[in-house]
Amino acid sequence: MAKLSEQELIRREKLEGLRKRGINPYPAAQFHVDFFAGNLPKQYKEGKKVILAGRLMSRRIQGSASFAELLDSTGRIQLYFNRDEICPGEDKSLYNEVYKKLLDIGDIIGLEGTLFTTQVGQQTVKVSHFTVLNKSLRPLPLPKTDAEGNLYDAFNGPELRYRQRYVDLIVNPQVKNTFLQRSKITTTIRDFLTEKGYLEVETPILQPIPGGAAARPFVTHHNALNTKLYLRIANELYLKRLIVGGFEGVFEFAKDFRNEGMDRTHNPEFTVMELYVAYKDYFWMMETTESLLERIAQEVHHGTEVEVGDHKINFKAPYPRVPILEAIKTHTGVDVSQMNEEELRKTATELGIEVNETMGEGKLIDEIFGEKCEHHFIQPTFITNYPKSMSPLTKEHRTNEKLTERFELMVNGKELANAYSELNDPIDQRERFEAQLALSEKGDDEAMFIDQDFLRALEYGMPPTSGIGIGIDRLVMLMTNNSSIQEVLFFPQMKPEQKTVELTEEEKMVLQHIKETHPAVLTAIKEKAGLSNKKWDKAIKGLGQKKVVQVVKNEEGLFIEVLK
Repeated sequence: MAKLSEQELIRREKLEGLRKRGINPYPAAQFHVDFFAGNLPKQYKEGKKVILAGRLMSRRIQGSASFAELLDSTGRIQLYFNRDEICPGEDKSLYNEVYKKLLDIGDIIGLEGTLFTTQVGQQTVKVSHFTVLNKSLRPLPLPKTDAEGNLYDAFNGPELRYRQRYVDLIVNPQVKNTFLQRSKITTTIRDFLTEKGYLEVETPILQPIPGGAAARPFVTHHNALNTKLYLRIANELYLKRLIVGGFEGVFEFAKDFRNEGMDRTHNPEFTVMELYVAYKDYFWMMETTESLLERIAQEVHHGTEVEVGDHKINFKAPYPRVPILEAIKTHTGVDVSQMNEEELRKTATELGIEVNETMGEGKLIDEIFGEKCEHHFIQPTFITNYPKSMSPLTKEHRTNEKLTERFELMVNGKELANAYSELNDPIDQRERFEAQLALSEKGDDEAMFIDQDFLRALEYGMPPTSGIGIGIDRLVMLMTNNSSIQEVLFFPQMKPEQKTVELTEEEKMVLQHIKETHPAVLTAIKEKAGLSNKKWDKAIKGLGQKKVVQVVKNEEGLFIEVLK
Protein backbone atom coordinates (compact mmCIF):
# COMPACT_ATOMS: atom_id res chain seq x y z
CA MET A 1 0.00 0.00 0.00
CA ALA A 2 1.24 3.49 -0.89
CA LYS A 3 2.27 5.81 1.89
CA LEU A 4 -0.70 7.84 3.12
CA SER A 5 -0.65 11.63 3.01
CA GLU A 6 -1.25 13.71 6.13
CA GLN A 7 -4.83 14.44 5.08
CA GLU A 8 -5.52 10.76 4.42
CA LEU A 9 -4.21 9.86 7.87
CA ILE A 10 -6.41 12.53 9.48
CA ARG A 11 -9.49 11.19 7.63
CA ARG A 12 -8.78 7.69 8.90
CA GLU A 13 -8.60 9.07 12.45
CA LYS A 14 -11.98 10.73 11.89
CA LEU A 15 -13.32 7.41 10.61
CA GLU A 16 -12.35 5.78 13.89
CA GLY A 17 -13.86 8.75 15.74
CA LEU A 18 -17.22 8.06 14.08
CA ARG A 19 -17.03 4.38 14.98
CA LYS A 20 -16.20 5.17 18.61
CA ARG A 21 -19.38 7.22 18.72
CA GLY A 22 -21.39 4.24 17.50
CA ILE A 23 -21.87 5.70 14.02
CA ASN A 24 -21.43 3.22 11.17
CA PRO A 25 -19.64 5.23 8.44
CA TYR A 26 -20.76 2.71 5.78
CA PRO A 27 -24.36 1.72 6.70
CA ALA A 28 -26.15 -1.01 4.73
CA ALA A 29 -29.75 0.16 5.06
CA GLN A 30 -31.62 1.86 2.23
CA PHE A 31 -31.84 5.63 2.48
CA HIS A 32 -35.10 6.78 0.94
CA VAL A 33 -34.68 9.98 -1.14
CA ASP A 34 -37.72 11.99 -2.25
CA PHE A 35 -36.13 15.20 -3.55
CA PHE A 36 -33.21 16.13 -5.84
CA ALA A 37 -31.24 19.34 -6.31
CA GLY A 38 -32.41 19.55 -9.92
CA ASN A 39 -36.06 19.63 -8.74
CA LEU A 40 -35.55 22.90 -6.87
CA PRO A 41 -36.56 25.46 -9.53
CA LYS A 42 -39.83 23.71 -10.44
CA GLN A 43 -40.82 22.10 -7.13
CA TYR A 44 -39.82 24.80 -4.64
CA LYS A 45 -42.41 25.49 -1.97
CA GLU A 46 -41.64 27.38 1.23
CA GLY A 47 -41.66 25.01 4.21
CA LYS A 48 -41.82 21.84 2.10
CA LYS A 49 -40.31 18.82 3.86
CA VAL A 50 -37.65 17.03 1.79
CA ILE A 51 -35.24 14.10 2.08
CA LEU A 52 -32.00 14.32 0.09
CA ALA A 53 -28.68 12.52 -0.16
CA GLY A 54 -25.39 13.47 -1.76
CA ARG A 55 -21.80 14.59 -1.32
CA LEU A 56 -20.67 17.54 0.82
CA MET A 57 -18.83 19.94 -1.49
CA SER A 58 -18.29 22.99 0.68
CA ARG A 59 -18.85 24.26 4.23
CA ARG A 60 -18.88 27.68 5.89
CA ILE A 61 -19.04 27.05 9.64
CA GLN A 62 -19.97 30.07 11.77
CA GLY A 63 -20.13 28.80 15.35
CA SER A 64 -23.58 27.35 15.98
CA ALA A 65 -24.65 27.67 12.33
CA SER A 66 -23.21 26.57 9.03
CA PHE A 67 -23.92 26.82 5.33
CA ALA A 68 -22.89 23.91 3.13
CA GLU A 69 -23.33 22.70 -0.43
CA LEU A 70 -24.59 19.24 -1.37
CA LEU A 71 -23.94 17.58 -4.75
CA ASP A 72 -26.33 14.87 -5.93
CA SER A 73 -26.87 13.22 -9.32
CA THR A 74 -28.79 16.25 -10.63
CA GLY A 75 -26.74 19.20 -9.37
CA ARG A 76 -25.96 21.27 -6.26
CA ILE A 77 -28.14 22.65 -3.50
CA GLN A 78 -27.39 24.87 -0.50
CA LEU A 79 -27.86 23.50 3.02
CA TYR A 80 -28.26 25.35 6.30
CA PHE A 81 -27.21 23.60 9.51
CA ASN A 82 -28.28 25.08 12.84
CA ARG A 83 -26.96 23.46 16.01
CA ASP A 84 -30.16 23.87 18.02
CA GLU A 85 -32.32 22.68 15.13
CA ILE A 86 -30.27 19.48 14.72
CA CYS A 87 -29.72 18.97 18.45
CA PRO A 88 -32.87 20.28 20.22
CA GLY A 89 -31.90 18.68 23.55
CA GLU A 90 -28.94 19.20 25.89
CA ASP A 91 -26.60 16.94 23.92
CA LYS A 92 -25.12 19.05 21.08
CA SER A 93 -22.45 16.53 20.06
CA LEU A 94 -24.08 15.58 16.72
CA TYR A 95 -23.40 19.12 15.53
CA ASN A 96 -20.35 20.14 17.62
CA GLU A 97 -18.42 16.87 17.26
CA VAL A 98 -19.79 14.90 14.32
CA TYR A 99 -20.70 17.63 11.85
CA LYS A 100 -17.97 20.17 12.71
CA LYS A 101 -15.06 17.86 13.50
CA LEU A 102 -15.61 14.40 12.00
CA LEU A 103 -17.12 15.24 8.61
CA ASP A 104 -15.09 16.42 5.60
CA ILE A 105 -15.64 17.74 2.09
CA GLY A 106 -16.39 14.68 -0.08
CA ASP A 107 -18.33 12.75 2.59
CA ILE A 108 -21.73 11.43 1.54
CA ILE A 109 -24.65 12.21 3.83
CA GLY A 110 -28.41 11.78 3.88
CA LEU A 111 -30.56 14.50 5.39
CA GLU A 112 -34.08 15.62 6.20
CA GLY A 113 -35.13 19.24 6.20
CA THR A 114 -37.44 21.96 4.96
CA LEU A 115 -37.13 24.36 2.04
CA PHE A 116 -36.74 28.08 2.77
CA THR A 117 -35.30 31.20 1.14
CA THR A 118 -32.36 33.01 2.73
CA GLN A 119 -32.20 36.78 3.23
CA VAL A 120 -30.16 37.10 0.03
CA GLY A 121 -32.84 35.19 -1.89
CA GLN A 122 -31.19 31.75 -2.23
CA GLN A 123 -33.41 28.68 -2.03
CA THR A 124 -31.98 26.46 0.67
CA VAL A 125 -32.68 23.33 2.73
CA LYS A 126 -32.79 23.88 6.51
CA VAL A 127 -31.44 20.59 7.86
CA SER A 128 -33.31 19.01 10.79
CA HIS A 129 -31.45 15.68 10.78
CA PHE A 130 -28.51 14.15 8.92
CA THR A 131 -27.04 10.64 8.58
CA VAL A 132 -23.50 9.67 7.60
CA LEU A 133 -23.73 7.38 4.54
CA ASN A 134 -20.08 7.22 3.49
CA LYS A 135 -16.86 8.56 4.95
CA SER A 136 -14.51 9.68 2.18
CA LEU A 137 -10.88 8.72 2.86
CA ARG A 138 -9.29 10.80 0.08
CA PRO A 139 -9.62 14.58 -0.22
CA LEU A 140 -11.21 15.84 -3.44
CA PRO A 141 -9.24 18.18 -5.71
CA LEU A 142 -11.40 21.29 -5.40
CA PRO A 143 -10.87 24.05 -7.96
CA LYS A 144 -10.85 27.56 -6.46
CA THR A 145 -11.46 30.90 -8.15
CA ASP A 146 -10.02 34.11 -6.66
CA ALA A 147 -11.57 37.59 -6.70
CA GLU A 148 -9.97 38.32 -10.10
CA GLY A 149 -11.45 35.19 -11.66
CA ASN A 150 -8.21 33.16 -11.70
CA LEU A 151 -8.72 29.40 -11.34
CA TYR A 152 -6.47 27.38 -9.02
CA ASP A 153 -6.15 23.64 -8.30
CA ALA A 154 -8.26 22.77 -11.34
CA PHE A 155 -8.57 19.05 -12.03
CA ASN A 156 -7.94 19.44 -15.75
CA GLY A 157 -4.95 17.31 -16.72
CA PRO A 158 -6.32 14.98 -19.45
CA GLU A 159 -4.43 11.87 -18.31
CA LEU A 160 -5.48 12.33 -14.68
CA ARG A 161 -9.08 13.06 -15.71
CA TYR A 162 -9.39 9.93 -17.89
CA ARG A 163 -7.72 7.69 -15.29
CA GLN A 164 -9.88 9.01 -12.48
CA ARG A 165 -13.12 9.70 -14.34
CA TYR A 166 -15.03 9.28 -11.05
CA VAL A 167 -13.25 12.37 -9.68
CA ASP A 168 -13.63 14.22 -13.00
CA LEU A 169 -17.40 13.74 -12.87
CA ILE A 170 -17.57 15.11 -9.31
CA VAL A 171 -15.48 18.26 -9.73
CA ASN A 172 -16.10 19.12 -13.41
CA PRO A 173 -19.90 19.25 -13.86
CA GLN A 174 -19.70 19.97 -17.62
CA VAL A 175 -18.23 16.48 -18.14
CA LYS A 176 -21.39 14.81 -16.90
CA ASN A 177 -23.40 16.80 -19.46
CA THR A 178 -21.40 15.22 -22.31
CA PHE A 179 -22.48 11.76 -21.18
CA LEU A 180 -26.08 12.82 -20.66
CA GLN A 181 -26.03 14.02 -24.29
CA ARG A 182 -24.51 10.71 -25.34
CA SER A 183 -27.40 8.86 -23.73
CA LYS A 184 -29.89 11.18 -25.49
CA ILE A 185 -28.22 10.46 -28.87
CA THR A 186 -28.36 6.66 -28.48
CA THR A 187 -31.95 6.85 -27.21
CA THR A 188 -32.95 8.95 -30.24
CA ILE A 189 -31.39 6.43 -32.65
CA ARG A 190 -33.08 3.55 -30.86
CA ASP A 191 -36.48 5.28 -30.95
CA PHE A 192 -36.07 6.25 -34.63
CA LEU A 193 -35.33 2.66 -35.72
CA THR A 194 -37.84 1.01 -33.40
CA GLU A 195 -40.59 3.28 -34.77
CA LYS A 196 -39.81 1.86 -38.22
CA GLY A 197 -40.40 -1.65 -36.90
CA TYR A 198 -36.77 -2.77 -36.87
CA LEU A 199 -35.57 -5.20 -34.19
CA GLU A 200 -32.69 -4.49 -31.81
CA VAL A 201 -30.54 -7.62 -31.48
CA GLU A 202 -27.31 -8.90 -29.93
CA THR A 203 -24.63 -10.86 -31.78
CA PRO A 204 -21.43 -12.57 -30.58
CA ILE A 205 -18.44 -10.51 -29.43
CA LEU A 206 -16.16 -13.55 -29.34
CA GLN A 207 -16.01 -14.85 -32.90
CA PRO A 208 -14.21 -17.76 -34.57
CA ILE A 209 -13.60 -15.55 -37.62
CA PRO A 210 -13.23 -11.74 -37.38
CA GLY A 211 -15.30 -10.64 -40.38
CA GLY A 212 -17.18 -7.64 -41.68
CA ALA A 213 -14.34 -5.11 -41.90
CA ALA A 214 -10.71 -4.66 -42.83
CA ALA A 215 -8.92 -4.40 -39.50
CA ARG A 216 -6.42 -6.13 -37.22
CA PRO A 217 -8.23 -8.16 -34.54
CA PHE A 218 -7.45 -8.98 -30.92
CA VAL A 219 -6.81 -12.71 -30.51
CA THR A 220 -7.58 -14.90 -27.51
CA HIS A 221 -7.86 -18.64 -26.74
CA HIS A 222 -10.88 -20.58 -25.48
CA ASN A 223 -9.56 -23.31 -23.20
CA ALA A 224 -12.66 -25.55 -23.11
CA LEU A 225 -12.99 -25.61 -26.91
CA ASN A 226 -9.21 -25.49 -27.39
CA THR A 227 -9.62 -23.00 -30.21
CA LYS A 228 -8.53 -19.53 -31.18
CA LEU A 229 -11.19 -16.80 -30.88
CA TYR A 230 -11.22 -13.14 -31.90
CA LEU A 231 -12.84 -10.05 -30.41
CA ARG A 232 -15.15 -8.82 -33.15
CA ILE A 233 -14.02 -6.07 -35.46
CA ALA A 234 -17.57 -5.68 -36.82
CA ASN A 235 -20.94 -7.34 -36.36
CA GLU A 236 -21.96 -7.10 -40.02
CA LEU A 237 -21.84 -10.76 -41.03
CA TYR A 238 -23.97 -11.93 -38.10
CA LEU A 239 -26.61 -9.26 -38.72
CA LYS A 240 -26.81 -10.30 -42.39
CA ARG A 241 -27.34 -13.90 -41.27
CA LEU A 242 -30.46 -12.61 -39.45
CA ILE A 243 -31.69 -11.00 -42.68
CA VAL A 244 -31.22 -14.40 -44.35
CA GLY A 245 -33.27 -15.82 -41.46
CA GLY A 246 -36.24 -13.63 -42.40
CA PHE A 247 -36.09 -10.42 -40.33
CA GLU A 248 -37.00 -7.29 -42.29
CA GLY A 249 -34.68 -4.97 -40.37
CA VAL A 250 -32.20 -5.53 -37.52
CA PHE A 251 -29.85 -3.18 -35.67
CA GLU A 252 -27.30 -3.44 -32.88
CA PHE A 253 -25.29 -1.06 -30.73
CA ALA A 254 -22.07 -3.05 -30.86
CA LYS A 255 -18.83 -2.89 -28.94
CA ASP A 256 -16.15 -3.54 -31.54
CA PHE A 257 -12.42 -4.00 -31.00
CA ARG A 258 -9.48 -3.29 -33.29
CA ASN A 259 -5.87 -3.93 -32.35
CA GLU A 260 -4.59 -0.77 -33.96
CA GLY A 261 -3.16 2.65 -33.11
CA MET A 262 -4.72 5.14 -30.70
CA ASP A 263 -5.21 8.84 -31.35
CA ARG A 264 -7.79 11.62 -30.90
CA THR A 265 -10.35 9.76 -33.03
CA HIS A 266 -9.44 6.10 -32.38
CA ASN A 267 -9.79 3.89 -29.31
CA PRO A 268 -9.17 0.11 -29.46
CA GLU A 269 -12.67 -0.45 -28.02
CA PHE A 270 -15.43 1.60 -29.62
CA THR A 271 -19.20 1.65 -30.24
CA VAL A 272 -20.85 1.25 -33.63
CA MET A 273 -24.53 1.11 -34.49
CA GLU A 274 -25.13 -1.20 -37.46
CA LEU A 275 -28.46 -1.43 -39.29
CA TYR A 276 -29.54 -3.85 -42.06
CA VAL A 277 -32.87 -3.60 -43.87
CA ALA A 278 -34.20 -6.00 -46.51
CA TYR A 279 -35.40 -4.83 -49.94
CA LYS A 280 -33.55 -1.48 -49.70
CA ASP A 281 -30.51 0.00 -51.47
CA TYR A 282 -27.85 2.59 -50.70
CA PHE A 283 -29.95 5.46 -52.08
CA TRP A 284 -32.67 4.66 -49.53
CA MET A 285 -30.00 4.44 -46.83
CA MET A 286 -28.68 7.91 -47.69
CA GLU A 287 -32.15 9.39 -47.22
CA THR A 288 -32.69 7.46 -43.99
CA THR A 289 -29.30 8.62 -42.65
CA GLU A 290 -30.17 12.24 -43.43
CA SER A 291 -33.48 11.93 -41.56
CA LEU A 292 -31.81 10.25 -38.58
CA LEU A 293 -29.03 12.84 -38.19
CA GLU A 294 -31.48 15.70 -38.60
CA ARG A 295 -33.59 14.25 -35.79
CA ILE A 296 -30.57 13.74 -33.50
CA ALA A 297 -29.49 17.38 -34.01
CA GLN A 298 -33.03 18.54 -33.21
CA GLU A 299 -33.18 16.44 -30.03
CA VAL A 300 -29.77 17.51 -28.75
CA HIS A 301 -29.56 21.12 -30.00
CA HIS A 302 -33.19 21.99 -30.84
CA GLY A 303 -32.11 22.82 -34.40
CA THR A 304 -30.06 21.41 -37.25
CA GLU A 305 -26.99 23.64 -36.79
CA VAL A 306 -24.23 22.36 -34.52
CA GLU A 307 -21.06 24.21 -33.49
CA VAL A 308 -18.00 22.01 -33.92
CA GLY A 309 -14.69 23.76 -33.25
CA ASP A 310 -14.50 26.75 -35.60
CA HIS A 311 -17.26 25.42 -37.86
CA LYS A 312 -21.03 25.50 -37.86
CA ILE A 313 -22.21 22.21 -39.29
CA ASN A 314 -25.73 21.97 -40.64
CA PHE A 315 -27.38 18.55 -40.56
CA LYS A 316 -30.39 19.70 -42.56
CA ALA A 317 -31.09 17.30 -45.47
CA PRO A 318 -30.21 16.77 -48.27
CA TYR A 319 -26.41 16.24 -48.25
CA PRO A 320 -24.17 16.43 -51.36
CA ARG A 321 -23.26 13.13 -53.06
CA VAL A 322 -19.68 13.03 -54.43
CA PRO A 323 -18.12 9.94 -56.14
CA ILE A 324 -14.76 9.09 -54.50
CA LEU A 325 -12.74 9.07 -57.74
CA GLU A 326 -14.21 12.47 -58.64
CA ALA A 327 -13.22 13.78 -55.18
CA ILE A 328 -9.62 12.58 -55.69
CA LYS A 329 -9.47 14.24 -59.12
CA THR A 330 -10.87 17.51 -57.71
CA HIS A 331 -8.43 17.73 -54.78
CA THR A 332 -5.27 16.25 -56.36
CA GLY A 333 -5.71 17.03 -60.05
CA VAL A 334 -5.02 13.34 -60.80
CA ASP A 335 -7.48 10.94 -62.45
CA VAL A 336 -6.89 7.53 -60.82
CA SER A 337 -9.97 5.82 -62.28
CA GLN A 338 -8.03 3.82 -64.92
CA MET A 339 -4.85 3.15 -62.91
CA ASN A 340 -3.58 -0.31 -61.97
CA GLU A 341 -1.88 -1.16 -58.67
CA GLU A 342 1.63 -0.09 -59.73
CA GLU A 343 0.41 3.19 -61.19
CA LEU A 344 -1.55 3.92 -58.01
CA ARG A 345 1.50 3.17 -55.86
CA LYS A 346 3.61 5.54 -57.98
CA THR A 347 0.94 8.25 -57.86
CA ALA A 348 0.62 7.95 -54.08
CA THR A 349 4.40 8.27 -53.69
CA GLU A 350 4.45 11.35 -55.94
CA LEU A 351 1.70 12.86 -53.75
CA GLY A 352 3.95 12.37 -50.70
CA ILE A 353 1.94 9.47 -49.25
CA GLU A 354 3.80 6.65 -47.52
CA VAL A 355 2.99 3.27 -49.14
CA ASN A 356 4.36 -0.26 -49.10
CA GLU A 357 4.25 -3.44 -51.17
CA THR A 358 1.46 -5.04 -49.10
CA MET A 359 -1.10 -2.44 -50.24
CA GLY A 360 -3.50 -3.42 -53.00
CA GLU A 361 -5.50 -1.07 -55.27
CA GLY A 362 -8.24 -0.49 -52.71
CA LYS A 363 -5.92 0.46 -49.87
CA LEU A 364 -3.89 2.76 -52.11
CA ILE A 365 -7.01 4.66 -53.22
CA ASP A 366 -8.15 4.79 -49.59
CA GLU A 367 -4.80 6.28 -48.53
CA ILE A 368 -4.88 8.90 -51.31
CA PHE A 369 -8.43 9.93 -50.42
CA GLY A 370 -7.67 9.96 -46.67
CA GLU A 371 -4.54 12.09 -47.01
CA LYS A 372 -5.58 14.49 -49.76
CA CYS A 373 -9.36 14.77 -49.76
CA GLU A 374 -11.04 13.76 -46.52
CA HIS A 375 -10.27 16.93 -44.54
CA HIS A 376 -12.01 19.13 -47.14
CA PHE A 377 -15.48 17.73 -46.36
CA ILE A 378 -16.64 19.73 -43.34
CA GLN A 379 -20.39 19.81 -44.03
CA PRO A 380 -22.12 16.38 -44.21
CA THR A 381 -21.24 14.81 -47.56
CA PHE A 382 -21.84 11.32 -48.97
CA ILE A 383 -18.70 10.02 -50.72
CA THR A 384 -20.04 7.37 -53.11
CA ASN A 385 -19.26 4.66 -55.65
CA TYR A 386 -16.08 3.14 -54.26
CA PRO A 387 -13.95 0.83 -56.47
CA LYS A 388 -14.70 -2.87 -56.12
CA SER A 389 -11.26 -3.63 -54.67
CA MET A 390 -12.06 -1.35 -51.70
CA SER A 391 -15.42 -2.91 -50.93
CA PRO A 392 -15.41 -6.73 -50.69
CA LEU A 393 -18.90 -6.92 -49.11
CA THR A 394 -20.63 -4.46 -51.45
CA LYS A 395 -22.88 -4.99 -54.45
CA GLU A 396 -21.44 -4.11 -57.85
CA HIS A 397 -22.64 -0.74 -59.16
CA ARG A 398 -25.65 -1.15 -61.42
CA THR A 399 -24.09 0.98 -64.22
CA ASN A 400 -20.31 0.48 -63.78
CA GLU A 401 -18.88 -2.97 -63.03
CA LYS A 402 -15.59 -1.52 -61.66
CA LEU A 403 -17.44 0.33 -58.90
CA THR A 404 -19.71 -0.60 -55.98
CA GLU A 405 -22.87 0.83 -54.42
CA ARG A 406 -21.22 2.16 -51.30
CA PHE A 407 -21.06 5.48 -49.51
CA GLU A 408 -19.17 6.91 -46.59
CA LEU A 409 -20.60 9.91 -44.78
CA MET A 410 -17.95 12.57 -44.14
CA VAL A 411 -18.54 15.24 -41.50
CA ASN A 412 -15.95 17.69 -40.18
CA GLY A 413 -13.25 16.00 -42.25
CA LYS A 414 -13.80 12.53 -40.75
CA GLU A 415 -15.76 9.40 -41.68
CA LEU A 416 -18.94 9.11 -39.60
CA ALA A 417 -20.73 6.24 -41.36
CA ASN A 418 -20.12 3.52 -43.94
CA ALA A 419 -22.98 1.95 -45.94
CA TYR A 420 -23.64 -0.41 -48.85
CA SER A 421 -26.12 -2.01 -51.08
CA GLU A 422 -25.11 -5.37 -49.61
CA LEU A 423 -23.56 -8.03 -51.81
CA ASN A 424 -25.93 -11.03 -51.83
CA ASP A 425 -24.45 -13.02 -54.73
CA PRO A 426 -22.70 -15.95 -52.96
CA ILE A 427 -20.42 -16.75 -55.91
CA ASP A 428 -19.27 -13.15 -56.29
CA GLN A 429 -18.83 -12.90 -52.51
CA ARG A 430 -16.60 -15.98 -52.47
CA GLU A 431 -14.42 -14.50 -55.22
CA ARG A 432 -14.12 -11.21 -53.29
CA PHE A 433 -13.10 -13.08 -50.12
CA GLU A 434 -10.48 -15.01 -52.10
CA ALA A 435 -9.09 -11.72 -53.41
CA GLN A 436 -8.81 -10.55 -49.79
CA LEU A 437 -7.01 -13.79 -48.92
CA ALA A 438 -4.45 -13.01 -51.62
CA LEU A 439 -3.87 -9.60 -49.98
CA SER A 440 -3.42 -11.32 -46.63
CA GLU A 441 -0.77 -13.59 -48.12
CA LYS A 442 1.03 -10.48 -49.40
CA GLY A 443 1.32 -9.31 -45.80
CA ASP A 444 -1.78 -7.12 -45.35
CA ASP A 445 -2.77 -7.90 -41.73
CA GLU A 446 -6.05 -5.98 -42.14
CA ALA A 447 -7.34 -8.08 -45.07
CA MET A 448 -10.58 -10.01 -44.47
CA PHE A 449 -10.81 -13.66 -43.52
CA ILE A 450 -13.00 -16.07 -45.47
CA ASP A 451 -16.11 -16.84 -43.43
CA GLN A 452 -17.36 -20.14 -44.87
CA ASP A 453 -20.48 -20.19 -42.71
CA PHE A 454 -21.47 -16.72 -43.92
CA LEU A 455 -21.05 -17.90 -47.54
CA ARG A 456 -23.25 -20.88 -46.73
CA ALA A 457 -25.91 -18.50 -45.35
CA LEU A 458 -25.80 -16.45 -48.59
CA GLU A 459 -26.26 -19.64 -50.61
CA TYR A 460 -29.64 -20.10 -48.91
CA GLY A 461 -30.54 -16.65 -50.24
CA MET A 462 -30.40 -13.12 -48.77
CA PRO A 463 -32.88 -10.59 -50.15
CA PRO A 464 -31.58 -7.30 -51.58
CA THR A 465 -30.41 -5.46 -48.48
CA SER A 466 -28.92 -2.13 -47.48
CA GLY A 467 -26.70 -1.80 -44.42
CA ILE A 468 -24.91 0.96 -42.53
CA GLY A 469 -22.48 1.31 -39.66
CA ILE A 470 -22.40 4.62 -37.73
CA GLY A 471 -19.55 5.37 -35.33
CA ILE A 472 -21.36 6.37 -32.13
CA ASP A 473 -18.27 7.80 -30.42
CA ARG A 474 -17.51 10.10 -33.36
CA LEU A 475 -21.17 11.10 -33.63
CA VAL A 476 -21.16 12.07 -29.94
CA MET A 477 -17.92 14.03 -30.47
CA LEU A 478 -19.66 16.05 -33.20
CA MET A 479 -22.86 16.64 -31.26
CA THR A 480 -21.05 17.68 -28.06
CA ASN A 481 -18.24 19.69 -29.73
CA ASN A 482 -15.42 17.50 -28.43
CA SER A 483 -12.27 17.05 -30.50
CA SER A 484 -10.99 13.97 -28.64
CA ILE A 485 -12.65 10.53 -28.46
CA GLN A 486 -11.36 10.20 -24.87
CA GLU A 487 -13.78 12.98 -23.85
CA VAL A 488 -16.84 10.96 -24.88
CA LEU A 489 -15.77 7.61 -23.38
CA PHE A 490 -16.19 7.15 -19.66
CA PHE A 491 -13.05 5.03 -19.44
CA PRO A 492 -10.80 5.36 -22.50
CA GLN A 493 -7.89 2.97 -22.90
CA MET A 494 -4.74 4.27 -21.17
CA LYS A 495 -1.10 3.31 -20.92
CA PRO A 496 -0.32 1.44 -17.67
CA GLU A 497 -0.02 3.88 -14.78
CA GLN A 498 3.57 4.56 -13.75
CA LYS A 499 4.04 3.97 -10.04
CA THR A 500 5.84 6.73 -8.20
CA VAL A 501 9.03 5.53 -6.59
CA GLU A 502 9.64 6.73 -3.03
CA LEU A 503 13.30 7.69 -2.53
CA THR A 504 15.24 8.39 0.67
CA GLU A 505 16.99 11.77 1.06
CA GLU A 506 20.38 10.15 0.33
CA GLU A 507 18.98 8.42 -2.78
CA LYS A 508 17.49 11.71 -4.04
CA MET A 509 20.84 13.48 -3.57
CA VAL A 510 22.83 10.75 -5.35
CA LEU A 511 20.31 10.69 -8.23
CA GLN A 512 20.58 14.46 -8.62
CA HIS A 513 24.38 14.21 -8.89
CA ILE A 514 24.06 11.41 -11.46
CA LYS A 515 21.69 13.52 -13.60
CA GLU A 516 24.01 16.56 -13.44
CA THR A 517 27.22 14.68 -14.29
CA HIS A 518 28.15 13.54 -17.81
CA PRO A 519 29.55 10.97 -18.01
CA ALA A 520 28.39 9.70 -14.60
CA VAL A 521 31.58 7.96 -13.44
CA LEU A 522 30.83 5.98 -10.28
CA THR A 523 33.89 7.19 -8.33
CA ALA A 524 33.18 10.83 -9.24
CA ILE A 525 29.55 10.56 -8.11
CA LYS A 526 30.60 8.91 -4.84
CA GLU A 527 33.03 11.73 -4.18
CA LYS A 528 30.44 14.42 -4.97
CA ALA A 529 27.86 12.78 -2.69
CA GLY A 530 30.24 12.92 0.26
CA LEU A 531 28.50 10.03 2.03
CA SER A 532 30.09 7.45 4.29
CA ASN A 533 30.81 4.11 2.65
CA LYS A 534 27.86 2.55 4.47
CA LYS A 535 25.40 5.27 3.42
CA TRP A 536 26.76 5.31 -0.14
CA ASP A 537 26.36 1.53 -0.51
CA LYS A 538 22.83 1.73 0.86
CA ALA A 539 21.85 4.62 -1.45
CA ILE A 540 23.29 3.17 -4.68
CA LYS A 541 21.91 -0.30 -3.86
CA GLY A 542 18.47 1.22 -3.12
CA LEU A 543 18.42 3.10 -6.45
CA GLY A 544 19.33 -0.13 -8.23
CA GLN A 545 16.64 -2.21 -6.48
CA LYS A 546 14.03 0.43 -7.30
CA LYS A 547 15.13 0.24 -10.96
CA VAL A 548 16.00 3.94 -11.06
CA VAL A 549 19.66 3.49 -12.04
CA GLN A 550 22.02 0.73 -13.04
CA VAL A 551 25.79 0.40 -12.78
CA VAL A 552 27.47 -0.56 -16.05
CA LYS A 553 31.08 -1.59 -16.68
CA ASN A 554 33.05 -0.96 -19.84
CA GLU A 555 36.71 -0.63 -20.82
CA GLU A 556 36.88 2.85 -19.29
CA GLY A 557 35.54 1.84 -15.88
CA LEU A 558 32.27 1.85 -13.88
CA PHE A 559 29.44 4.23 -14.88
CA ILE A 560 25.93 4.88 -13.57
CA GLU A 561 23.00 5.11 -16.01
CA VAL A 562 19.56 6.52 -15.19
CA LEU A 563 16.78 4.09 -16.18
CA LYS A 564 13.79 6.40 -15.81
